[in-house]
Amino acid sequence: MTEPDRLYDTSELLRISETTIGHYDRMAGPYWIGTRDHDVSQNYAALLEAIKREPPYSILDLGCGPGRDLRYFYSLGHEVIGLEGSKELVEMARRHSGCEVIHQDFIKLELPKSRFDGVFANASLFHVPSQELPQVLRALHASLKPDGVLFCSNPRGNNEEGFSGDRYSCFFDLDTWRNYVTAARFSEVKHYFRPPGRPRHQQPWLATIWRKC
Repeated sequence: MTEPDRLYDTSELLRISETTIGHYDRMAGPYWIGTRDHDVSQNYAALLEAIKREPPYSILDLGCGPGRDLRYFYSLGHEVIGLEGSKELVEMARRHSGCEVIHQDFIKLELPKSRFDGVFANASLFHVPSQELPQVLRALHASLKPDGVLFCSNPRGNNEEGFSGDRYSCFFDLDTWRNYVTAARFSEVKHYFRPPGRPRHQQPWLATIWRKC
């Protein structure tokens, strides 16, 4: 896996999306079983504590998967909407959470303007090819209310990019990721590495919290 030496054309981007989404369609059941008990309470708290408005909040769960996080935010009384590229996971998320879930490709986002207090992008944006990341981040920025908050958690690396099996993935270091998000007119609130309580080399996940400028 290395950084692409050229831009992908439309047909190549379609193949990337179809292949990655196809993986989650096929693996929806095992994915739910393997992730439903993951403890991401640190990430929930990071998003909710950064939002400056009075609850309940309007939250977009970007890449909501089978609905674990949707269900959590909904249980707290927030208005939460999921967005997911995999049709199989969309159906699971609706069943598990009872929330509205939009079936939409990340690189073809069509979101309402100034709609959300927060966007929760937990383990999702790393599937977006780097050339498409600026327009995706701009779309998320536009969907947030003034001072809205974007939470992201992605596996970190040394800016490798490409297919890992049949999933397209990007593994950015902190500085590179920071450059992408600040270019989309976000200011950094904080960042941390996960899982908590381990030495850095045993923390493969980078979590970042951003505020709309």
